[in-house]
Amino acid sequence: QVQLVESGGGLVQAGVSLRLSCAASGRTFSSSVMGWFRQAPGWEREFVGAIMRSGATYYTDSVKGRFTLSIDNAKNTVYLQMSSLKPEDTAVYYCAAGQRISTWRGDFDYWGQGTQVTVSS
Repeated sequence: QVQLVESGGGLVQAGVSLRLSCAASGRTFSSSVMGWFRQAPGWEREFVGAIMRSGATYYTDSVKGRFTLSIDNAKNTVYLQMSSLKPEDTAVYYCAAGQRISTWRGDFDYWGQGTQVTVSS
């Protein structure tokens, strides 16, 4: 089992930056990929980005150039640095752990509880 705990969400104004953290514990060595998804009210959970333990990253088009993923393997923590936030970034952000880079939520085995990000205009 892998336990994931997100933190760092909040209410911010458009244009500012925010950093989310995802701390993993348990059998972390079994998961080689950490992903972030988000879900806005009335919408399905969508892929945001993913990072491998090697540091390789992949992002959905809507956040490229604004969001940056990083990983601290020693701390088993993944960070999602979000810049130039827009109201449409408002959602609950979820951290997930899996075996391979994928945009499909079904490919991730473990999930955190989510952290709310609200961007006001």
